[in-house]
Amino acid sequence: MKTKLLAGAMALALIGCSEKAAEDNASTDTPSPAAEASTAARDAAEEAVPDIGLNATPGIAFDYSYAFRLDDDRIAKVQSEHAAACEMLGTARCRIADIRYGKVRENEVEAQTSFKLDPGIARKFGADAIASVEKAEGVLADASVAGEDVGSQIEQSQQRSAGAAAEIERLEGRLKQGGLDKAERAELLAQIAGLRGQIGDERASRRAGEAKIAMTSVVFNYVGNGGLPGIGHKNPFSNAWTTLLGSGGTLLSIILVAGAAILPWALLAALIVFLWRKFRRGRPTGPSAPTA
Repeated sequence: MKTKLLAGAMALALIGCSEKAAEDNASTDTPSPAAEASTAARDAAEEAVPDIGLNATPGIAFDYSYAFRLDDDRIAKVQSEHAAACEMLGTARCRIADIRYGKVRENEVEAQTSFKLDPGIARKFGADAIASVEKAEGVLADASVAGEDVGSQIEQSQQRSAGAAAEIERLEGRLKQGGLDKAERAELLAQIAGLRGQIGDERASRRAGEAKIAMTSVVFNYVGNGGLPGIGHKNPFSNAWTTLLGSGGTLLSIILVAGAAILPWALLAALIVFLWRKFRRGRPTGPSAPTA
């Protein structure tokens, strides 16, 4: 009997544990409304950024450009968030190339941040930036991606360098043959020096192109919503109401002060007029008739 009771208790305990585990899994699998909203915002931001496959575009250097519009007083905070996101990725994957912030006109801010990013994360970085702007109640005003076939330029540069190297080898062979006067020898040496300079320029150009392919340029432009001249984003109706109340209070104070200063003299004048009229009514107006 005891064995049966013990077995039943163990079975109930196992059932309770399985139900608890199922509840935990359900709570874990079901995302919260905030998480769903954040995921939806990020998905919408990723859809706004062109999806470019790196395997399908070898040798292409891309430049991402975004224009964000949001309240002027929130631009600095959002710009700092984007810079901090780049710093968290590390300099090997993200570098800040330039930061600008300024007021071009009264209550109108314009700012720009330029990044150099690992091509594999450039699109996601832009999508996250859009999500942060929308969180600050801003909007993506424009997004564009410009591509440059740097790989073909590098190949052409290599061909030019190879041609210049072959020409140098030919000219040096001509020098070794001898039989040249000073003018011809100087001309050949000048040509060789020019070709070597060309090879150096081509090498620098290839390095710059390789750097453009290795790190994608991403530029964020921030434009404020501005405001009415002289008042910015403040509520003009609220300010007008406040001014009206202040002016009304000032006018009431002036009236009370003036009344307090004039009232005693007005009462005195009224008393004098009252007494004068009463005294005048009490006096006879003509001669009295004789009695018989």
